[in-house]
Amino acid sequence: MLKVMQSAANSSTPISLWDDLTKIDAPPIVQWDNMKTQLDLVLLALETLAGIGSEEMLAAANVLNLESKLPDRVALWRLRQSNPLRKGQGGRKKLDIEEARSLVMIICHLAKQNQELIRRAIDLLEQMAQANREPHQAALLGDYIDAFCNTYQERMTEDEKVSTEVISHLALKLLIDLLFYSGPGGHRRLWLSLIDRSTKF
Repeated sequence: MLKVMQSAANSSTPISLWDDLTKIDAPPIVQWDNMKTQLDLVLLALETLAGIGSEEMLAAANVLNLESKLPDRVALWRLRQSNPLRKGQGGRKKLDIEEARSLVMIICHLAKQNQELIRRAIDLLEQMAQANREPHQAALLGDYIDAFCNTYQERMTEDEKVSTEVISHLALKLLIDLLFYSGPGGHRRLWLSLIDRSTKF
């Protein structure tokens, strides 16, 4: 059974959060494609659960003093297009380490803002598991899973056909991850998990 984390205030400033991430060693270059994919998928989970769009992401960048890394929608789109699973070639670019750290901070900021919704979804997931029912039978989870699957299929390449069941499982895994990214130290958890998963993806 999942345990919902207790809420705690996080008074860290954007500068201290950035400094904290720079203390963690950067991953080897060979892992970057996998990290780019993971970052984009976590953003996709936030988008489809909380209805977050580019405006909210850019607003978070402003709050975190990351405007130079993410000045407008075009820059955001290009960063997300660096995910090698994305369809199309237009605008695809390399993602450098500072841009990756920026996305980590933005993700955790938005997850914290939507922590109540994330907790509610996790509570429902626990209830469905205890009742031996499928997650999609709960309205909130069903809407999230459908939105995630549909958006994933629209945006990601079809070179390798991925089943809806696999995508649904990914959506729920990312939902659980978001709970931990929404709490104190979430930026470190996300960064370290990116490095760890990039070797296994």
